[in-house]
Amino acid sequence: MKTVLILGGTQFFGKRLVHKLLENGVVVTVATRGRTRDDFGDGVERLVIDREKKESMTRAFEGRQWDAVYDQSCFSPLEAQTAYEALEGKIGHYIFTSTMAVYEFGKERKETDFNPLSFEPTFKDRKEYGGMTGYREAKRGAEAYLFQNAKVPVAAVRPALVIGTDDYTERFLFHVDKVKREESIGAKNDNVSFSFTSSEDAAGFLLHIGKEKLTGAYNIAFEDNLSLRELIGKIESAADKTAVITEEVSKENASPYGLPGDWTLDVTKAQMTGYSFGDMNEYVESLIEKLL
Repeated sequence: MKTVLILGGTQFFGKRLVHKLLENGVVVTVATRGRTRDDFGDGVERLVIDREKKESMTRAFEGRQWDAVYDQSCFSPLEAQTAYEALEGKIGHYIFTSTMAVYEFGKERKETDFNPLSFEPTFKDRKEYGGMTGYREAKRGAEAYLFQNAKVPVAAVRPALVIGTDDYTERFLFHVDKVKREESIGAKNDNVSFSFTSSEDAAGFLLHIGKEKLTGAYNIAFEDNLSLRELIGKIESAADKTAVITEEVSKENASPYGLPGDWTLDVTKAQMTGYSFGDMNEYVESLIEKLL
């Protein structure tokens, strides 16, 4: 893998992926709307595209070739279709960043729990996929389109809840701030467990997929899981504060991790490729200290 196109890549673990690729001597082209500043300097080539307008991608990619494309910014099967059609004949490997949201809630979800080859996508604008249910349908549909139609090898990466100091969603930070200020955290059930992955591992495994030319779907997460109650306990210990947890959920206090059920991943398949994920407790405790 000598040349790579990244659709997106200017936020969160997408930025980490770009830096990892550059460190490995890969020639990187980044294609975005051109609205978010990056810190890549002269290390990358930049193209301006609109994911919702196929003609903008067709013009930008005309006469170009890349060994692989990393699709970090696809939020509908229609966007997967238009991107692939604009890139057909120009790439050798399609690596799609999906999500664990393709699975229903439950414990130790395996890659086989969602089969994109048997899912029928609906082609709508990204704005038409509302809420968690819509997000699940959109990502499932994007995977389905690519696995069913692409004439190049396809890989889909399904990260757990991604955390890190660079998380622009601030979902993890929400809990640190609430405990630090001794403000209430609203959750109907703080005993549900879920999987996390670090932004470092999210980027690291994406690089690994490209270097090893892997295909198929892969879960990425720490091997261990954590409940909301356990997470808050770690923050309490680090901050020397007592959390205020309530089942009275409001717009102001609702935990971003206040999920209706367990949501954990089995990462055996990813580990069998030779990739080793970091230690969850060590990473989470270090992250809490940094955010405090």
